[in-house]
Amino acid sequence: MRHMLRLMLTSSTYLQDSASSEKKNRVDPANRLLSRGPRFRLDAEMIRDQALAASGLLERKVGGPSVKPYQPEGIWFAVGYSGSNTVRFKQDNGDKLYRRSLYTFWKRTAPPPTMEIFNAPSRENCTVQRERTNTPLQALVLMNDPQFVEAARHLAANAIKECGDDLAKRADYMAVRVLARKFDDVEQGIVRHSLEAFLNAYKNNPEGAKGVVSVGDSPAQEGIPTEELAAWTMVASQVLNFDEAITKH
Repeated sequence: MRHMLRLMLTSSTYLQDSASSEKKNRVDPANRLLSRGPRFRLDAEMIRDQALAASGLLERKVGGPSVKPYQPEGIWFAVGYSGSNTVRFKQDNGDKLYRRSLYTFWKRTAPPPTMEIFNAPSRENCTVQRERTNTPLQALVLMNDPQFVEAARHLAANAIKECGDDLAKRADYMAVRVLARKFDDVEQGIVRHSLEAFLNAYKNNPEGAKGVVSVGDSPAQEGIPTEELAAWTMVASQVLNFDEAITKH
């Protein structure tokens, strides 16, 4: 099975660009001949794992028991039986928070909300094909969920450490990690504008900056000024929120 999947995903057909042409639209309007690549939003597990991998947080251990990453406190209580060992959700810590989504413990009557918002099935029934919706809730998850804010912070910290004081290189570092390409001049200007706005905001609100860099179980990286790390974290969060970042082209 693994060999077959690798063969499919590395084939020239699968790797085609989603851009079409007048001829392709005329000859193969429904793409039944696979004349162009499919374009769709990634599945919930892929989006989470990609953010962890890009930030360097992903725990790559293979196998082992299920884990319980970030979920809202008390999420299981309303549907849990008093004598059950899953009546209350107890979050894991350390490397268990950053394992691939494949290993997430799944309570079918209360599935992980982040996964559910990105159309992961509840697993109460067999699902032949998942829905693929695009909703404002998904953007809110990417901007506010602890897992994604923490991933953005680590991505920002790595960019600062790897690229020194060169702002353009920092931005490109994040773009390559998330989008597999560098920013163009227009995008660099947008990043610079956003960065300046965030820096000004956090210089006037140090407590807000501390709140941003304290999200997640892992401690804030040492040696980086809090306001600077918070500002770059927000920039990294924007990159992780790109449509390009969560869509297969």
